Amino acid sequence: MSTQSTACNQTSAWAALCSAFSAVGQSFDLRSAFATDAERYQIFSQSAPHLFADLSKNLIDSATEQMLLDLARQTGVEQHRDAMFAGAAINGTEGRAVMHWLLRQPPQTAVTTALLGAGNLSNELKAVHVVLNAMLGYAEAVRADELITDVVNIGIGGSDLGPQMAVLALEAFVLPGKRFHFVSNVDGHELSAVLQGLKPESTLFLIASKTFTTIETMTNAGSAKSWFLRQGGANIARHFAALTTNVEAAKAFGISTTFGFWDWVGGRYSVWSAIGLPLAIAIGEQGFRQFLAGAHDMDEHFRSAPLQRNLPVRLAMLDVWYRNFHGFTSRSIAPYHSALRRLPAYLQQLEMESNGKRVNAQGQTLAYGTSPVLWGEPGTNGQHAYFQMLHQGTDVVPVEFVAVKKPRHDLPGHHALLMANVLAQAQALMVGKIDAGGHRHFPGNRPSTFLLLDELTPTSLGALIALQEHRVFVSGAVWGINSFDQWGVELGKVLAKDLERRLQSGDVAGLDSSTAGLLGRLRC
Repeated sequence: MSTQSTACNQTSAWAALCSAFSAVGQSFDLRSAFATDAERYQIFSQSAPHLFADLSKNLIDSATEQMLLDLARQTGVEQHRDAMFAGAAINGTEGRAVMHWLLRQPPQTAVTTALLGAGNLSNELKAVHVVLNAMLGYAEAVRADELITDVVNIGIGGSDLGPQMAVLALEAFVLPGKRFHFVSNVDGHELSAVLQGLKPESTLFLIASKTFTTIETMTNAGSAKSWFLRQGGANIARHFAALTTNVEAAKAFGISTTFGFWDWVGGRYSVWSAIGLPLAIAIGEQGFRQFLAGAHDMDEHFRSAPLQRNLPVRLAMLDVWYRNFHGFTSRSIAPYHSALRRLPAYLQQLEMESNGKRVNAQGQTLAYGTSPVLWGEPGTNGQHAYFQMLHQGTDVVPVEFVAVKKPRHDLPGHHALLMANVLAQAQALMVGKIDAGGHRHFPGNRPSTFLLLDELTPTSLGALIALQEHRVFVSGAVWGINSFDQWGVELGKVLAKDLERRLQSGDVAGLDSSTAGLLGRLRC
């Protein structure tokens, strides 16, 4: 289902933006913009739930932003948003609703009843809280079990990236005495390295697979079970739990503790569901509920704020401006907090799996670009790796800085130096430096966005993730694509099954010469 009434490149707003880019946009200079507008910072910065955003160092003026917001209106972003929050089947290729936002909706109250109605959404919310309460009860039991010292999450994609990123991000809140490990790669080196430091009697394995058939996850799960039994482990039911809807398959595996979720929860949006169990064990029931509450606050902001002060919309429309008019093909994420070191990887999946599409919601080939490439590393490490290209390379790459005002350590001098660095990098990208010799010349006028959290807490992390989810939703709605399927991952899986058989048999019949040749070398 798509609520887009007109393709974005057929709207009057798109035509206006093309004209504006030709007249002003391609020659826009940030230094001049700040020099001539004393209010620029105030105009292009805003507070949103649990964070602050400075957009003023972007290649945009008020008139252009208004045209971008007109584009959002003309492509039906508001209607598409409202359809999602109404439970409509906006994932058209799979005929599904998109309701990860419901996972962080508070329990049924007069307010939620008025919002959701008394029908299906209300019933879904009740089911959500039944599972949530059960999952959090189990998490608390594990936390209280001093015999369990290690928790190993086995999953892949959204069943790994979300909980792993969040547990690392909230490491200051993790229960002492518990260690958390994440295994996703089918490469046995990863699982083997984790198992070497474990004892079966003190380890809990969480198998995260909605269908309990994901080949990488089930291969790792089977190997973990074999290791457990070889090492003298007993009582699989105590040491294994499953995050799945396939209760029968889990039972056949020997697992009796399962927590399910719904087909309207996409993998990359599932950290709020039972997939978040590792996080719930790590930070406890109260912390996990705060995590959900922060995301819900951002949901309400996205749902109700006018477009001109709606942060997910403003960020998304900047993404459209850069991708489709400036022709910038990537965006770098630079979190200046070591605990956010997996945030770039998490956002890669969120954006590139959601919006890395070449056809619209009706399956028609698009005439314009969609998802940018996302990449990055934590500062200050990134400064000594790829920032050279950001400052002096031939490609312009918008940068998104993420900083945290208050540290959770007491080492003198470190945080002030870290904050000085993030401010300096954003400033240097903008102002540049003139050097007639060329080698020390920084062209400047390179755009960046600055997201600032007062503290990195379960609440603020929840809000930050929900902000990024809704931003991706908006750009996908503008482009008229289905942001909630991922057929691009399927072909390789199908071919891998065939090639796994061929690696055993040596059969190369019908293969291209490259694949056949490489297969032969791998068998030697």
